[in-house]
Amino acid sequence: MLILVLGLRKGEVVGLPWSAVNLDRGELDVGWQLQPVRRQLLHRETRTEAPEATLPLSSICVTALRIREKDQAAGKAAAGTSRVDSGLVFTTRAGMPFEPRNLNRRFETRYAKAGVPRITVHDMRHTCATLPAALDVHPRVAMRILRHAQIDVTMNVCTEVSDEKTLKALKRLGGSLARRRCCTLQLYGIGKGHTLVGGVACDLGRGGRI
Repeated sequence: MLILVLGLRKGEVVGLPWSAVNLDRGELDVGWQLQPVRRQLLHRETRTEAPEATLPLSSICVTALRIREKDQAAGKAAAGTSRVDSGLVFTTRAGMPFEPRNLNRRFETRYAKAGVPRITVHDMRHTCATLPAALDVHPRVAMRILRHAQIDVTMNVCTEVSDEKTLKALKRLGGSLARRRCCTLQLYGIGKGHTLVGGVACDLGRGGRI
């Protein structure tokens, strides 16, 4: 959910601590990531040049995180002292951090069970990047959601324009040009029975020039 709606990277999801989540205010601070380095998982600060890393949470994300919080609390109560408290939002049943590759396996199991076409975790982030374009959201907003330092990364790498939107844009352009042409003809007093040929108004009924 957080990858699809907020465009979080895989390492940012598995490295997300509860301390970075404020469900009452509906905010999430994308400041940490979990990275495998030499067979070790390192919890590091996210290196980004993006100006803002705090994102507002939509109601669907808040609901999902509250459910996760309750499930995790129930797991801790059932396991007792044997469960590790890593402070992370997404962990294994034992409370240990998720390795990114294990997250891939879990994701593959879920989409296979759901019977949907195969996609990768990164494809979800890519979908998050293309949805704003499809919804006519300003690129600067998409840039903040994806936390890109450069707008051209958002525009050139992570957004695609569908054929439907291209056709819609061309229709709008054609309609705009048609209205401008009509206004130009009215300005020069040219009626429906006239046309413009090479910039010269002609009377279609008489074949003569005006």
